[in-house]
Amino acid sequence: MIECVLFDLDGTIVDTNELIISSFMYALKDNGLAPLTREEIIPHMGTTLQQQMRVFSGLEDVNGTLEKSYRSYNNEHHDELVRSFPLVKETIEELSRRGIKLGIVTTKIRPTTIKTLERFDLHKYMDTIVTVNDVTEPKPHPEPVLTAVKNLGVDPRKTLMIGDSAVDIQSAKAAGVYAVGVSWSLKGEDTLRKYDPDFIIHNMKDIIEIMERGTNES
Repeated sequence: MIECVLFDLDGTIVDTNELIISSFMYALKDNGLAPLTREEIIPHMGTTLQQQMRVFSGLEDVNGTLEKSYRSYNNEHHDELVRSFPLVKETIEELSRRGIKLGIVTTKIRPTTIKTLERFDLHKYMDTIVTVNDVTEPKPHPEPVLTAVKNLGVDPRKTLMIGDSAVDIQSAKAAGVYAVGVSWSLKGEDTLRKYDPDFIIHNMKDIIEIMERGTNES
């Protein structure tokens, strides 16, 4: 029986895709670097901001003006560009009502994680929030998922990790929890299936169905 559900944030329960892509495009332009297309940015989304910036810019040190440009644009346009995904809040409310432990496991920094959760009134449902600030090794390493599991005192074998990227699936599997990919990932369902998730959901309420049907039918 599932007793815990962990969620990635960006692209999984909150649609920050356009905000992230636009922020990267702005940061590159603002720093006189070669522009990238959406198609060049999307495959790297889900890794840390620094990892993505190193790939996009070809620079090793990205913690100066490049990161400042990204965060400035991101903060200014946050509320304008972020959107909710269908049935997220209803599903999270139902899981909470059933007594399921809930948590966020993200490669975002804590301040923007809290800002995004509060924007959609989701913060109050989360029993733990693990950000890139809270771990030594970010996803795809198992540490972030294992940290959430430890914080909640739950059994990894009774835990689902929901995400939209390869690093979510890899982190979940390495931590010994059930890995669940979301079909609305910008990377595409076929890409996620290459990483052998235990489940792919096509609707947020599919989580309830997995719980009721049982994980043995993966």
